[in-house]
Amino acid sequence: MPTWTPGSYMIRDFSKNVVQIAAKDITSNEPVDIYKIDKSTWELGACNGPVIITYEIYAWDMSVRAAHLDQTHGYFNGTSVFFAVEGQEGSVCELDIRQPQNSCAEDWRVATTLKELTAKRYGFGKYQAENYDDLIDHPVEMADFSLITFEACGVSHDVVFTGKHYADLERIADDLKVICEYQINFFGMPAPMERYLFLTWVVGDGYGGLEHRASTSLICSREDLPTSKDNDVTDGYRTFLGLCSHEYFHTWNVKRIKPAKFLPYALEQESHTELLWAFEGITSYYDDLILARTGIISKESYLELLSQVMTRVERAEGRHKQTVSESSFDAWTKFYKQDENATNAIVSYYTKGTLVVLGLDLLLRKLTADKVTMDHVMVMLWQEFGIKKIGIQERELERRVVELAAPCLDTSGKQLLEIYFEQALRSTKDIDLAPLLEERGVLLQLREADSAADKGGKAGNKESKNRVSLGATYTEVASGVKLSVVVNGGAAHKAGLSAGDIVIAVDGLRVNKSSIEKALSVFNPGEVVSLYAFRRDELMRFDITLEIPKQDTVFLTVEASDKLNGWLG
Repeated sequence: MPTWTPGSYMIRDFSKNVVQIAAKDITSNEPVDIYKIDKSTWELGACNGPVIITYEIYAWDMSVRAAHLDQTHGYFNGTSVFFAVEGQEGSVCELDIRQPQNSCAEDWRVATTLKELTAKRYGFGKYQAENYDDLIDHPVEMADFSLITFEACGVSHDVVFTGKHYADLERIADDLKVICEYQINFFGMPAPMERYLFLTWVVGDGYGGLEHRASTSLICSREDLPTSKDNDVTDGYRTFLGLCSHEYFHTWNVKRIKPAKFLPYALEQESHTELLWAFEGITSYYDDLILARTGIISKESYLELLSQVMTRVERAEGRHKQTVSESSFDAWTKFYKQDENATNAIVSYYTKGTLVVLGLDLLLRKLTADKVTMDHVMVMLWQEFGIKKIGIQERELERRVVELAAPCLDTSGKQLLEIYFEQALRSTKDIDLAPLLEERGVLLQLREADSAADKGGKAGNKESKNRVSLGATYTEVASGVKLSVVVNGGAAHKAGLSAGDIVIAVDGLRVNKSSIEKALSVFNPGEVVSLYAFRRDELMRFDITLEIPKQDTVFLTVEASDKLNGWLG
């Protein structure tokens, strides 16, 4: 059984959910011994012919990576439920999905992009996969779900929603059609799949997605979906469409254009690569960019989203300690296993990768007068690697980009590209995006955060009274404020506070999450204030010297809108 699932780079040991397992010889109808020889592998004893293996899976992981079953629905991602037979991974597989004999499942249907064998579309019955890799790359949702279908460039697309919702399905389908058609035309016809499926769980509060070759599994918040009363693109709906755009773009970038290390997937162990910055960074760069290019959101709205990405990177002290290539390589042990010190120790290959690709796109446009851009790079990667099913070696992407741009470059331009790659990927220097954005008529500005909830992207409140910094983020608990992250070198860190401490009072006055900022705002930078906090069950006092908030909140403004054409147009 696999230990991880493609697209989510952490060892998850799905075999831990195997509750019981047994084997039987079909010919003799006698039991066959079955032994576990390591954490995810079983071996059969002596047998004379075909064997039936029966096993039970505990399915209670409400995530896109595993399996979940209750009275409302049943879902599984293949890596979490299907064994591979060693040496027969290339054999054709049949999957018989049977309807639960329970009244709660009377109206259930089946949503999957597995090829129907005897089953009818959306029905229970037999499905077929070309091989094991195909079997595990088509998740299955069984429920009484909502369904809407649209066509994009001749390809049928289904959108399934499981969970209570009030969504305007027609509007969602119309917007997704625009996004999907743009992406198919971007890479070039024909589309690489015969049909596509968006599997969506609607929950009270949630967000996430996992890409597959002809589908994606999504989790979204109920309030993010538009109702028939909504006319504008709300922030929540913008988030949902960005998620759909992101996972759909993966149909090309990572499902078919892949690192050589992923051909084939070694699902029994980690597959380290320095290229996740490209496969997630490029995809994260294009997801919202496509919303702007198609006119679903305005250019200003896109720049707000881009500013928020920049803000997240700017606030990550770990960017000074880990390169984006290292972040990619160490995803298994660091990015996917973050603790309270993550902000201080690592950088995200999603967000930093987005900025690397942004800088590369703007630099290519500048050096080649828009004759070579990231758009050309992606089409080249699709034609040279994706269609031909050839994996990209670790430094090959850089070389191919330089070669693609070479006819439009002089010697110094080529050197600038090579230097950019070296610094952006393998150093901890910040990428100087301001002059590149200015070339496109966009001004990059930094300011202090208005509050702990300030994500950036806007000019901010000049009248804000939040003029001191605690140097920590926090959540509310019953007894006060629990420090989630204490920033290295910040005021709280210098005073001896640590993540997990529960602050109960500032200058002798009780505080909670809603009052702590106001309690601190009456003081000035440089003043010493006493904080009282519990560490475990011991009450401690900390004398903290408040500091000036960092200029770590980014916002972008358009200075010359005509220069945006080509890039955002």
